[in-house]
Amino acid sequence: MNIHIAADHVGFDLKEQLKKYITELGHTVVDHGAFSLDQNDDYPDFVTPCAEAVAADETNRGVVIGGSGQGEAMDANRISGIRATEYYGGDVEIVRISREHNNANVLSLGARFMSEEEAKLAVKVFLETEFSSDPRHERRIEEF
Repeated sequence: MNIHIAADHVGFDLKEQLKKYITELGHTVVDHGAFSLDQNDDYPDFVTPCAEAVAADETNRGVVIGGSGQGEAMDANRISGIRATEYYGGDVEIVRISREHNNANVLSLGARFMSEEEAKLAVKVFLETEFSSDPRHERRIEEF
């Protein structure tokens, strides 16, 4: 599976670690930036192209990373076909449910609120959990 990834300066270091991890899980990583640590960058410059790439092919998924993950999720969700969910630590069950019930195709991570290990677990759950295809969930997604 192609996993598109993007981060601003706050998420840059975590993005670099997750790229290695996602590759170890057997996926292809497509990096949309940031490509260097620049304290003045703006997350939409990276998140928007990442979300557009995910929306262009329903077999793709995306991971976007910022300080809180809030703005990144909002930006990604502006793109038609994107269903971004957010995780910033704590119970990873929300990531599983977002995949099973909402067919989330982008995971937004809040780098300031989690460890690298929590982020890796969230990514693993996000990539390994399949959409349930339950008719009630399909119906609700079609209403978006």
